[in-house]
Amino acid sequence: MEIGRENEIVDMSMSPPVVGSIINNDFCYHKEFMSQPYLQNKYSEIDIDTEDSNFDQNRPLPIFLKFEDVEYKVRNNQTGSGNLVKTMVSKVTAQLTVEEDRYKKILKGITGSIGPGEILALMGPSGSGKTTLLRVIGGRLVDNVKGKVTYNDVRFTPALKRRIGFVTQEDVLFPQLTVEETLVFSALLRLPSNMSKQQKYAKVDTTIKELGLERCRHTKIAGGYLKGISGGERKRTCIGYEILVDPSLLLLDEPTSGLDSSSANKLLLTLQGLAKAGRTIITTIHQPSSRIFHMFDKLLLISEGYPVYYGKAKETMEYFSSLRFTPQIPMNPAEFLLDLATGQVNDISVPTDIFQDQESSDPSKIVIEYLQLKYKSLLEPKEKEENHRVASTPEQLQLAIQVKMEWSSSWLDQFVILSRRTYRARRKDYFDKLRLVQALGIALLLGLLWWKSSTNTEAGLRDQVGLAFYICIFWTSSCIFAAVYVFPFEKYYLIKESKADMYRLSVYYACSTLCDMVATLFYPTFFMLILYFMAGFKRAVASFFLTLLTILLIAITSQGAGEMFGAAIMSVKRAGTAASLILMLFLLTGGYYVQHIPKFMRWLKYLSFMYYGFRLLLKVQYSGEQLYDCGSNGGCRPLQSSPTFDIVNLKGGLKEVWILLAMALIFRLLAYLCLRVRIGRKN
Repeated sequence: MEIGRENEIVDMSMSPPVVGSIINNDFCYHKEFMSQPYLQNKYSEIDIDTEDSNFDQNRPLPIFLKFEDVEYKVRNNQTGSGNLVKTMVSKVTAQLTVEEDRYKKILKGITGSIGPGEILALMGPSGSGKTTLLRVIGGRLVDNVKGKVTYNDVRFTPALKRRIGFVTQEDVLFPQLTVEETLVFSALLRLPSNMSKQQKYAKVDTTIKELGLERCRHTKIAGGYLKGISGGERKRTCIGYEILVDPSLLLLDEPTSGLDSSSANKLLLTLQGLAKAGRTIITTIHQPSSRIFHMFDKLLLISEGYPVYYGKAKETMEYFSSLRFTPQIPMNPAEFLLDLATGQVNDISVPTDIFQDQESSDPSKIVIEYLQLKYKSLLEPKEKEENHRVASTPEQLQLAIQVKMEWSSSWLDQFVILSRRTYRARRKDYFDKLRLVQALGIALLLGLLWWKSSTNTEAGLRDQVGLAFYICIFWTSSCIFAAVYVFPFEKYYLIKESKADMYRLSVYYACSTLCDMVATLFYPTFFMLILYFMAGFKRAVASFFLTLLTILLIAITSQGAGEMFGAAIMSVKRAGTAASLILMLFLLTGGYYVQHIPKFMRWLKYLSFMYYGFRLLLKVQYSGEQLYDCGSNGGCRPLQSSPTFDIVNLKGGLKEVWILLAMALIFRLLAYLCLRVRIGRKN
């Protein structure tokens, strides 16, 4: 299957190509372009006039999807063993094993087709491959995929990414935003630039009304331990998030999971309305109610990766009755089909002759193999024949599906919109009462411990230098750990929006790092306003502001280092562990605990921004010519002669400033490059 990299970026335009207009009569295509099944299905209500040069902006571009002999396999994981001999034996065995044994097939030759106006349901027991097939169709699985998937007779290209809406089973929404805010930011970022803001807001308002979200439009999404909207409302918000941009192909993974029967029914009615508007809809579903089951146009029943049935949903019972499989008690059709897909036929009448001359003694396995065999002989040839008999999709639609769409807004516009969203999503963390109390409490505690400290004696000087180093440690650790978790926590949001080409990755990173600077600059400033004068530092306006700027520079550099570690690892647990180890290294080489580092380890201190930050803090706070220890027998001495400053020249400071600025920039550049690699984006 020739599918491009799922995360590849191409310059795209939200304006559809010149392909024709859609009106509300029957299809105006020449009939030789369509098979009879297409002409007879529900989407015949949608009409595309290929003679008209203006495409109707109110309807999505029609997509006729075909997939044939789709297979997908994954490599079997070799479980680790503590026994060295067993490990070596398993490696040798793996090398001798044929390729087929080293891979597990998830999908085993699935064929089907669907067009605009139809809803295709993928049914089957857990682990049968429904979600995997959905991801293959959506272009999100590329490696180890065989078969052919075409959209208007064109294979997957990056230009299709913004034509496909994908609603995952997990509701990936920012919990701190309201329903309306979620949809508004999506509209501002994704709707075409030729729409005014008023039109985009109107589109959001229409979507909210169509999905029945008026009652909760100003309620936060929340989730987990936070009280917010209900599960059904959250699922409808996810759907609204995708349909705002009128996707031609809408894929939904278990949209009714966790919903009651009434909410699930409302959701399917919504999907029916979306399909009638010209969209091609495919959804996985586990065990729908009878009412929901009859809303589907087509059904694909999968068992252990093999198709068992494909065709019209209303004809399923008739098909299995022709194979002499009938329920013995009144039964939901979906329940009946799932029992067949798992081979559980306790309340189902089964032809007895299928158990004769069978090697297997497991009746469920015999039933499944029989149904798979019948599908291969009865249904699959018919579907393949129809797919091959159908002539090519009209050239206009083939060209339209390949049009590269430009970004819906400029870099600066995306930056402004995304900055507002980032700030609103994180403002609770920025102005957290606990962080404020922490900064206030530690500032007061340090101020009291170092109350009006002085540099008149060697002991007092050492105490004050110790306080300076502790301040460096505190804000380095605070800023690193505040930043290291940002990207791991937002990984799923970023991946989802990246696959939809919602914005440039560079915009996301710029917004993230600049918005986070609000807290990075606010708390150290608040902290130093309290501590500086309590601790008896040099009472001069210039010294105060230089000290404050030094602490802020250390905080900004630390934030960049935290972002780099988080982006490189993208795991909450491992990123925190790595940050702890690096922080310990920076602390030990910072120039306070160990001043005379052995030559073979000395290179480490030059990698530590705490080393440069601590030296800069000493230079802005103390002057080498300043006299101290005047009460000693030797009389007054300059501060530079103190053993505390043996390896620190208190003159200058610009060198450390430039190094810290360079480190802050390099850390952020590396963080952005790591994000590109981890997310797979190119801009």
